[in-house]
Amino acid sequence: MPQNTKNRATIEDVANLANVSTATVSRVINKNGQVAKKTSDRVLEAIEELNYTPHSGARQMAGGRPNLVGLIFPAIGDPFMSELLEGIETKLVEEGYDLLLYSSQRLGESPRFLPLNEHNSDGLIVFADSLSDAELARFHQLEFPLVLLHQNAPEGLDIPCVTVENKKGASTAVKHLIDHGYKNIAFLAGLEGHEDAEWREIGYREELAKHNIPFRPELVGYGDFSAETAEAAVENWLLEGINIDAIFAADDNSAQGAMFALQRAGKRIPQDVAIVGFDDITFSRYMSPSLTTIRMPIKDVGRHSAIQLIKLMKGEKADSLTLLPTDLIIRDSCGKD
Repeated sequence: MPQNTKNRATIEDVANLANVSTATVSRVINKNGQVAKKTSDRVLEAIEELNYTPHSGARQMAGGRPNLVGLIFPAIGDPFMSELLEGIETKLVEEGYDLLLYSSQRLGESPRFLPLNEHNSDGLIVFADSLSDAELARFHQLEFPLVLLHQNAPEGLDIPCVTVENKKGASTAVKHLIDHGYKNIAFLAGLEGHEDAEWREIGYREELAKHNIPFRPELVGYGDFSAETAEAAVENWLLEGINIDAIFAADDNSAQGAMFALQRAGKRIPQDVAIVGFDDITFSRYMSPSLTTIRMPIKDVGRHSAIQLIKLMKGEKADSLTLLPTDLIIRDSCGKD
């Protein structure tokens, strides 16, 4: 998709508005050299008013086309992200692109300058909740190639999204537990406000309703897609004496934390409490007992996001939504005889 350069402010525009030289603007941006506070404030106000993003030298050094794609994501080191990266990078390398990574945790709540942007990359893949709606709108206004992962575009923005059948996967997990005779099924919810987490909770609630099992708010704990948080939630259930015979965890990290808490309390899995997770990240099969889980095609999600972005960078139309299927993987934590 061609980039709409006429909408972009230049460093000269900033300098003119702030009534300073471009060298002064550069010093403020790069934080090198002495600039009076009043002057610096004037430059920063001009940058904000013009919605200016500093240029990187990367595009000029590459003769106008850097062949670089940026990925903005929330956390480094998660096994989920490792598989996702592999799927993205494999496809990009096939097409002759390099991949730049940036963790949005380093940006803070309101970043003034986004390190990966239209000046130093050909396009961006953005993981859920990594950029504000305002920043997504800015890129969309520039017609800059952009693909979202596990997050639908904000209202009014036509930005392609790649995700999975979260609700269907959650329903499948809960049905599997019900089919094996479990009725006191607790749920370890994911990150608050995260679309994947919300759809998985909807799937949990709807499947209980289908089988006439009352929803009990006390059986919903905060897992936060984190082993540590989920472990604490399960410990709390046990301390309160809440009757639980199964747990559906919104992700495998939470399932792992649940296992730790149950085993430390002397509970047998699945004889006393069954567990089903979601994602099927690599370590799930090596847990003890091995984890029954909903397999999300993590690498395929990454690959499809790269495919859609490449379409946009070539000026082609991308699919507005790519929805990939999930599958139940039965292991020892529930469902194997």
